[in-house]
Amino acid sequence: MRNRKFAAFAWFFVAYLVGVILFGAWVRITGSGNGCGSHWPTCNGGIIPQAPAVKTIIEYTHRLMSGLCGIIAVVLVVWARRVSRPVFRASLLALFFLVVKRHLVVDDVSVARAYTVALHLANTLLLTASAALVAWRASTVWGKTEAGQSTLSPPEPQRVLLGIALVAVLLTSMSGAVTALGDTVFPTQPALDGTLLAKIRADTSPGQHFLVRLRVIHPAMAVLAALLVAGVLIRTVSRRGIAGTTHVRLATLALGAVVCQTGIGFFNVLLAAPGWIQIVHLLMAQAVWILTWLAFLSTGHKPNAGVR
Repeated sequence: MRNRKFAAFAWFFVAYLVGVILFGAWVRITGSGNGCGSHWPTCNGGIIPQAPAVKTIIEYTHRLMSGLCGIIAVVLVVWARRVSRPVFRASLLALFFLVVKRHLVVDDVSVARAYTVALHLANTLLLTASAALVAWRASTVWGKTEAGQSTLSPPEPQRVLLGIALVAVLLTSMSGAVTALGDTVFPTQPALDGTLLAKIRADTSPGQHFLVRLRVIHPAMAVLAALLVAGVLIRTVSRRGIAGTTHVRLATLALGAVVCQTGIGFFNVLLAAPGWIQIVHLLMAQAVWILTWLAFLSTGHKPNAGVR
């Protein structure tokens, strides 16, 4: 029962992390990244901002959410010591990626800022993956996947293919972070009147800022990555007689997330990336990443494994 409660807490941590990530995107979209100035951990020199502007409230709320996230991560690590060594090691990994953060000022549009945004997104994905690893290992400890599930593990080639799919999702998401930065700093207009091709030609012209010229790269990468990841997942789903039940179920959910994300991405480009679609797009990107990661983990899952 104790391990079961820990597993539920670990899954809550994963969900909370996604919420913090989405709110962080809202901070960027609303231009509230400098709402608390250059002060840290205070906000504009005070613990509680006085007569705050809207962007100060947004940034301060995000700081509070991030602070609570750190507290939860520490509790997770302390609790994980009483569960198992594999779970404890995974919790330390999650805490490490939570600590590794770096930010540039909101108005910076340099090449360094683009690199930092991409690396920060990669760190975020590794953070959610390590948190999901904690929850997955804890779930296998208390036997969630033991009752009525197949004990067969998918063949090793499938694990390699899923690893390649994860790398594709990671690289595509990093390019998406740079594109989102460009959409925030250099807003564009919707292409509902059939001017999408003309807008692409204008964005790729030599006189444009490099963030604008890079806009075309992410959609192209996303289409190729979606085809690759979907192909790997379809291969998994079609091999029901070989792969374990849990693995097939996770692959099916991941495939559905890929299809939804592709459609959302199309409308994101067509509507010129309004804030609400960016949030939904980021949410589905996290869903694709986490579900594909869990499908990867399930390739090596054996019931009763990991119990100390």
